[in-house]
Amino acid sequence: MYELNGIRMVREGRTILSIDHLTIPTDQMTLILGHNGSGKSTLASIISGLVKPDAGEVLLDGRDLFAMPERERARRVAFLPQKLPASAGLICRELVRLGRYPWRGLFGRWRPEDEEAIDRALEATGTSRFARAFADDLSGGERQRVWIGMLLAQASPVMILDEPTSALDVKHQYGVLALLEKLNREEKRGVIAIIHDINLALRFATHIVALKGGRVLFEGGLGMIEDEGNLDGLFEIGVKLINHPYPPSSWPRAARGDLKTAFICE
Repeated sequence: MYELNGIRMVREGRTILSIDHLTIPTDQMTLILGHNGSGKSTLASIISGLVKPDAGEVLLDGRDLFAMPERERARRVAFLPQKLPASAGLICRELVRLGRYPWRGLFGRWRPEDEEAIDRALEATGTSRFARAFADDLSGGERQRVWIGMLLAQASPVMILDEPTSALDVKHQYGVLALLEKLNREEKRGVIAIIHDINLALRFATHIVALKGGRVLFEGGLGMIEDEGNLDGLFEIGVKLINHPYPPSSWPRAARGDLKTAFICE
């Protein structure tokens, strides 16, 4: 579990994040919601260990995240930014292989377990067939799955993704979230991801963190966004929730008849 206390981030005289106290589970599918400029990416950068807050502490399983050696931190937390790093000239297997750097042996030698981890990551993300293809030649959705494979190869128990669906069409947005949900459920990887789509959150989240104006508006289980008042306050627009008319039979919650869908009523 993450525990954040007294977090403050100020840029050019403007407070962009102010969190008195927040806990985030590291074994669930946690989705972070909020309007543009609400502090979502800043929060993701802080809990990934990339950016130290101006004030406050960040604890991961009771330990100061920023007191950990960089290599240990990378073994515990994997992060995928919204703007992906350059991958020109890399085939997909080489890209996924980058995730193994925190685990390389003495003198940076590659070991059989490194290659096995890469094979498992490619298989788990359904990208084995792209192993020898150049990453830049893939579609957006395919490339995003390869990058998630890199996070898997890193073998960190927590994966943090900043808007992993932002540049994808509807089909691939759903596919990426479905993959992350599967990895959380079957591989027991904790997932913390920023998204904007309410219906994707209703479909896949088990935990929610909602930010507004750099502060936590609400957080908790899925019930927090199955509340129209909470959604109205978060997005400042009328949102109506109804039972999903065509719930997928494969979804456990659908069998209970409580899978919701949202639409804007203004």
